[in-house]
Amino acid sequence: MNFSMSGKPKGFVLYIRLAACCAAIAFGACLASSPAYALSEIQREELPSPATPSAEENVSSPGSTIPMPDPMGTAPSTSQPAVPDAAEPDSPSDGASNRPRIDPEAPLPDVVYDLGKLPEPVRRMHDLIIEACRGGDIEKLRPLIGKGDSMTQISLADIDGDPIAFLKGLSGDPDGQEILAILEEVLSAGYVHVDAGTPQELYVWPYFFALPLDKLDARQRVELFKIVTAGDFDDMKQFGAYIFYRVGITPAGQWTFFVAGD
Repeated sequence: MNFSMSGKPKGFVLYIRLAACCAAIAFGACLASSPAYALSEIQREELPSPATPSAEENVSSPGSTIPMPDPMGTAPSTSQPAVPDAAEPDSPSDGASNRPRIDPEAPLPDVVYDLGKLPEPVRRMHDLIIEACRGGDIEKLRPLIGKGDSMTQISLADIDGDPIAFLKGLSGDPDGQEILAILEEVLSAGYVHVDAGTPQELYVWPYFFALPLDKLDARQRVELFKIVTAGDFDDMKQFGAYIFYRVGITPAGQWTFFVAGD
């Protein structure tokens, strides 16, 4: 019998080689016969899970992304529009001047759309607020809101801190542009002149402030629905008055309030 150099019989060596060759062929055939899967056919649990962002990478809530505004004591930039002059604040002395004025027994007040009928200081403040809203930068409201005792009331309750940051917090977006849109829409409605000749005299937008909701005609309800939803309207009817955002400006041109609620 012939032997290889390793001392094994040649037949045994050939057998081992043949067996290995057959195994390799069978393994390759098995691979070839296995079905191929498209990526979309792979079970979801077989795919690697997306990396979970760290706490630092998570998107912050709108309130935490508001840039720190200037302190309230900082004088407004000279590039901002000036507030109409007024030697003394002309705020109405009645603390409820921003509340809805509904007297079902009184004649309906005149609803006015003509801004040319406004006193010049009122028209000027109205136009400055509209201009700031359309510019999209809520900081433009800062010099119009003012500070101290003559500051525009922007909440029925006391607020802590900066008024612009407060308005941003009311808005559905971090830059306060939603609240600017609401303010512009309110000032684009008709207005009423209330308490003429008294210390509480005001020009108030929108006119729904002083009209019973059940007295609104079809055209007026369409105007109302530019500001509130039909669901809001139903809720307000149960309350008995319009209680969404309203704006009050004194005859001297002081922006007295921009509030919502009852």
